[in-house]
Amino acid sequence: MSSKPEITPLYAAHGRSFEGNRFVYPVLSRRSKGISVGVNLNPDKICNFDCIYCQVDRTRQSETRFVEMDALLRELDEMLRLVTTGELYQTAKFAGTPEALRRLNDIAFSGDGEPTTYRNFDEIIAACAAVKDRYGLAEVKMVLITNASMFHREPVERGLALLDAHNGEIWAKLDAGTDAYYQLIERTPIPFRQVLDNIAAAARKRPLVIQSLFMKVHGEGPSADELEAFCDRLNEITSAGGRIKLVQVYTVARRPAEDYVASLSDEDVDAIVERVRSRTALPAEPFYGAK
Repeated sequence: MSSKPEITPLYAAHGRSFEGNRFVYPVLSRRSKGISVGVNLNPDKICNFDCIYCQVDRTRQSETRFVEMDALLRELDEMLRLVTTGELYQTAKFAGTPEALRRLNDIAFSGDGEPTTYRNFDEIIAACAAVKDRYGLAEVKMVLITNASMFHREPVERGLALLDAHNGEIWAKLDAGTDAYYQLIERTPIPFRQVLDNIAAAARKRPLVIQSLFMKVHGEGPSADELEAFCDRLNEITSAGGRIKLVQVYTVARRPAEDYVASLSDEDVDAIVERVRSRTALPAEPFYGAK
């Protein structure tokens, strides 16, 4: 049994709460099939992509502008205590969690922007891994949810290696097959080729999960040609020696940034999954939109 972490708890009272947290938050994740503890490294809401489907409200300025590492680690310590003791399921928000989902699946770095833009990315990964280890949670994954735009930076490369050493898993965004569609969806000055090259390079070092969100734009889903090009990009990654353990095909589930964006039907999502499986021989899994 691991010793209790030395980090000072957030609250002295027995009835502790996560509602006032600024950096760490629990979610019941449909993709992780359990509790995911989110770590927000972008409380300023600044992102190097401006995706048309993003659920983050960037019209309102956040009260928290910078990551305070000590505060983040205290929040993570407290959150892991709540989940491992089961106290989380005594709160109103999580009391109805089905028994089968009352499991801590991962610590996920995502939040309100691109986490790898955080300047000291490798240091925060190392510090969070130390908190996880002190709780004896070696089997709990550390998941990075990322647009893969910064993988070529040295602090990020070191951070990815640290994830590898602590049961890490990278979920890399790939929402397009062509440059034109990439620019339509992501609205970023970062070249599509840079993202593709970064994903391929990272996948040669460890298996990646590809997360791909498809949607209706002005009432139209992605064309057959675009989906064929998307499968071509996946095949290029694997042909270059990259390993892909899963392709997550999902659609809009919460209110997007632009009102001309809408969810695909379940049937449309299933059709994309089948296309990916048949064209790439990769495992693919569907995640449906809001009902």
